[in-house]
Amino acid sequence: MYRYYNNNALGLFENDCTVRSISTATGNSWDDTYEHLSNIARLQGTMMDDRDFIIDYLDKRYDRINNIPLTVGEVAGAYPDNVLLITMNGHIVCAKYGIIYDSFDCRDRIAEYCWKVK
Repeated sequence: MYRYYNNNALGLFENDCTVRSISTATGNSWDDTYEHLSNIARLQGTMMDDRDFIIDYLDKRYDRINNIPLTVGEVAGAYPDNVLLITMNGHIVCAKYGIIYDSFDCRDRIAEYCWKVK
């Protein structure tokens, strides 16, 4: 299931899926998540939306679910009791208890990696 959700601090449609998805999954505000990720990325000399930065950040904090050759919607449906962060080509999204929260419907995209937040 998909539910429209854009928690951008100003309600804008920006290339901020990393901030939106992680703040949604953790329950932290968009502003606090932006500041947190920005500070860590700055200390590492990289951008907070860099693919390798995101994967490393999530691997250090959450358990990765491996071998998921499924669509994003199928992954969300397979874990209805969990909060997940799911990456796909060029995007990351949060699924909470089987519902994908995002500013567009990405259920049919192929999942790349998935982390269990809760």
